This record gives sequence, structure tokens and C-alpha cells, in this order.
Amino acid sequence: MSDPTAKAQPGAPDITLGTTHDATKGIGEESLAPQQTRIMGRPSYFLAWFGGCVSIGTFAMGSSVVGTLNLIQATLAIAIGCFVIGIALAINGAAGYKYGIPFMVQARSAFGFAGTRIPGLVRAVPAVVWYGFQSWIGAGALNMVSATLFGFDNLIFYFITFQFLQIGLSVMGFQGIKWLENIGSGFILVSLMYMFYATVQRYGDELSANLLTMEGSWGMPFWGATMLFLGIYSTMMLNVSDYSREHKKGTGPGLLTTIYAMSILPCTMFMGLIGFMVSEATGTADPIQVFANAVDNTPLLMTTLLFIAFAQVTTNVLNNVVPPTYVLMDVFKLKFPIATVIVGLLAFATFPWKLVQPESAAGLQLFVQTYSAFLGPIFAILVVDYYIIRRRTLDIGKLYDETGPYQGVNYAALIATAVGIVSALTFSAVSWYASLIPAGITYYLLMQHWGPCQRFRQ
Repeated sequence: MSDPTAKAQPGAPDITLGTTHDATKGIGEESLAPQQTRIMGRPSYFLAWFGGCVSIGTFAMGSSVVGTLNLIQATLAIAIGCFVIGIALAINGAAGYKYGIPFMVQARSAFGFAGTRIPGLVRAVPAVVWYGFQSWIGAGALNMVSATLFGFDNLIFYFITFQFLQIGLSVMGFQGIKWLENIGSGFILVSLMYMFYATVQRYGDELSANLLTMEGSWGMPFWGATMLFLGIYSTMMLNVSDYSREHKKGTGPGLLTTIYAMSILPCTMFMGLIGFMVSEATGTADPIQVFANAVDNTPLLMTTLLFIAFAQVTTNVLNNVVPPTYVLMDVFKLKFPIATVIVGLLAFATFPWKLVQPESAAGLQLFVQTYSAFLGPIFAILVVDYYIIRRRTLDIGKLYDETGPYQGVNYAALIATAVGIVSALTFSAVSWYASLIPAGITYYLLMQHWGPCQRFRQ
């Protein structure tokens, strides 16, 4: 095994691991090379995940389970989903945390240099779609504030302006993400608590009559609901190394799991239950219309709408910009700022206005189930590769050597991915869960016994 602290070949990224220190890196100085300067301690890392997980998609998932679960079942489904997320993030983020490598490099040992583009693309597409969807929601909130206070009503204008604002913030990289998430987390928590209170005050009687007395289901619909709420984050479970590489050393697996789960739980719980309760009471899944109806006080409504807009920024720059940006950097050898601009422009092409129609909750539910069917197998393969095949030891030099043993495509990973996808689509309501064991076992057996995989076993 080659020295993991060795230099790369001329023209390749500097892969010297060096020592972790507290120095500050410049704005937008992101690369695929092993991270040497880590800028997030435990508080910053916790707040980054907290602020980055206020997903309006969670609101839609809450709306989508109306009629199948009662309030207690919905609450437990969200909690179970969040703790599964915490465990999965800690498990798959271990390689990035230990070696400072991003997802697109981590995946090379399992998929190969060329093969890694497939999981990269599978991860990037949902990110860009969510980017456009959440930008449209944020623009809608700003437009309602503008129309109410100034009489200027132009959603297209605000969508374009809002998107370019996010592109500008994204160019700043993790240094900007750190401060944006840390500063915004307090405002997000207070706003969510107020929104939850306003929902209960406005619709409490009707909700208690319907949601607490209905029988609901503890069977497949319940477990399907846990998957929907974790499915929102199944994307981040895949590329968690993009973030864990920024976290300073010294945090054990148990504490990391707690940080992930407890940072995601509050926002997911509030947003999921608000969507669940308001959709039951009003029949609408559009959060802008929901809060316009739920809040009678104009100043409070304006504050709530500004929160919705702000929350989309904190979520997008963390969840939906970094993953496709790193894919573009890997495939096309682009610099981070240029790649973020391209990702922002691609979000315009997702037609997000189609995703916020009254019937959008059901469509988003199908979207989450479908992309989870593709992401679950890749997650399983990465975990088996790192923990069982590699025994948590990676040869960093080989991961950056395009002419080394990981060149090309590892067809064992592609076959295992296909097996997992078939299994997931067969049980679409729990697609992510259903994909894990078939994909993981198939990959392990092929890697152990199939001749063409020999060079990938090094």
C-alpha cells in the first residue's frame, strides 16, 4: 500500500494530508483534494446541519401522509426517520471525516474513476430539482411581502433575483456556508416554534377532532412515512463526506450520530407536523398560502414569510449546491466558483412552478420514493466497500491516481446498484430500506469472487 501522505503526480491535486489545524481558508477555496484546513468545530457543525435542514420538501412530505396516519403516528414516523438519518450520516461520513476526502473521491474505490460519475449524477439531479423548487418557494414568500407592503407583485422578477442572490452566496463556499448557517439558526428555530404555535391556535379544534381520533396505520403506510422523511435526506446520506471533511477532528462516532440526529430532528419535526396539520385542516400544500391563511397579524406574517425565504437560502447552499458542484468539478475539472454558477443556472430549468401546484405533495412523494430507490443501493455499496472490503483503511494515493487500479469502471458496483434498484422499485413505499441488503450483499459477493474485480480489491 502506498504512502497516503505522498504527493500526487504532476498536474494532479496536492493530496498531502498534513495535520488538521484551525487556520481559515479563503472564500470559495474548495477543491477535491484531501481537506487540510477544517473550519467547523462541534457547535458550528451542529448549527450548519440545523440551519441547512429547513426543507419545504419536509412540509410537502407531511402533507402527503394526511389521511393515512394520525398525529401520534406522524410524530413517531418523523422521529424514527431522523434517527435513521443520524446513524446513516455518521456511518457513511466516516471516510470523509477521517481522510478529508469528498464523496466524488470516496466513491472511486467502489465505482472507479469513470464509474463514479454515475452515482455523482444520481446525487446531483435531485439536488438541482430541490434547488429550483425551494428557490421558487422562497421567491413566492418575498413576492407576497412585496405585494403586501409595497403593492409590487412580480413573482418571476423575485425568482430570478432570489436565484442570483443564492448563486452569489454559494460562490463563497464553506466559509460562507458556515457563517450563514450559524447566524441564521436562532432565527430559524424561533420562527419555526412560532409557526407551529400559530398553526395549532388557528386550527387546533379541528385538528384534535380529526388527527387524534383517527385510527391511522402502524403497518406499511407508517414505515413508508418514516422512509419519506428520511428520503428527503437520502441525498445527503450519500455525499455526507462533502461536509464531514470540514469538521475538526476529535469527535467520536457516537457523538457524531447525536449531532446529526439532533440537529435534523427539530426542523424536520416542526416542518413535517406543520405540513401534516395544515394540509389536514385546509387541504392545501402550498406553504405560502398556508401561512397567509394561518397568520392574521400582518407584521407577524411578513416575518414568517421572510423566514421561509431565508430558510430556503440556508438549505440550498448546504444541501443542493455543494453536491452537483463537486460533480462538475470532478467531471469537467472546473473551479468551485464557476461550477456553483452553472448549478444555479441549471436550477432555472427544473420548472419549479410545476412542483407547487395543489396536487404537488403526491408528486413530490413519488419523486422522493423514486430517487431514494437509486440512492439507497449506492449508500449500501459505499458502506460495504469502506467497512468490509477496505476495513476502514483507504490508500489516498490510489484514489487520486487516474492510471492506478481504480481507473475505469468497477462493474461489480454497477451490477449491485441495478440489483438494489430493482428491489427498491419492487417495494416502492419503502424503497430506500428495500435496496440496502440486496445491493450490499451483491457487491460483497462480486468483489470477493468475480475475477474482473481483482484490481479493485487492492
